[in-house]
Amino acid sequence: MSEAELARETEVTQGRYVYCIASCADELSLDNMGIEHAEVYTVSHKDIAAVVHACQSQPYESRDENKVKEWILSHNNVIDKASERFGTVLPFSFDAIVKGDDAAVKDWLSKGYEKLRQELERLRDRAEYTVQIFCDPNRLTDKIVGENQGLRELKEKIEKMPKRAGYLLQRKFELQVKDAYNVMRGKLAEEFASKMKEHVEEVKVEEKASHVPESYKDKKLIAAFSCLVHKEKVKRLGDALGEINSQEGHAVRFTGPWAPFSFVKPGEI
Repeated sequence: MSEAELARETEVTQGRYVYCIASCADELSLDNMGIEHAEVYTVSHKDIAAVVHACQSQPYESRDENKVKEWILSHNNVIDKASERFGTVLPFSFDAIVKGDDAAVKDWLSKGYEKLRQELERLRDRAEYTVQIFCDPNRLTDKIVGENQGLRELKEKIEKMPKRAGYLLQRKFELQVKDAYNVMRGKLAEEFASKMKEHVEEVKVEEKASHVPESYKDKKLIAAFSCLVHKEKVKRLGDALGEINSQEGHAVRFTGPWAPFSFVKPGEI
């Protein structure tokens, strides 16, 4: 193979796995903490840099779920470490790869510089936090039935009937409680969001919790939020959530800070 052919082959097969974009003008080695213990380093253009490792220009794929989970954990760990070192970063989802060498990354940064710089400035000193609010299901059911005369009367009727005879009415009762629960859940989510509003830059309602620890499995998830919070307002948000947590039957899970995955504008990176 001639030198020209080897150069073309190298350009096609090599790539750079991109973890995030940071405010950094220097080219640094960040240790072998990447996927499969790859060396992670920065490739800079002006005052921004891509945090990368050298790889083949093809996706990371495996049928081994444990291996994929390990890769994703490594991906997120690099982003967390970069955030600790450089401040707020623009995080990429797993498996973002630029084809080519460091020069290709520099060219990519150069072309997108203005948008990337603006997005870093918009998110400076801000981080993502997760808020999950739970309720004791028995207390919630009692509250729903207690506030609904029709459900109270239906429950009393079922309690006076033989078990088998009341089966259909019991099913009707459960369905009506479920509908009432969904209505109440929406109202409570709005109420909680209102209490957090002044302490967050942006808030997104999540339909499902990404992860619920075992200690919360016996509770009903009322609302889940992703919040973009300025570092100066984190304590105030925590205090507001503490007030919700102190209400009888409620439990709040407040985690972070995380890189602002939910708040990076897709068109900017």
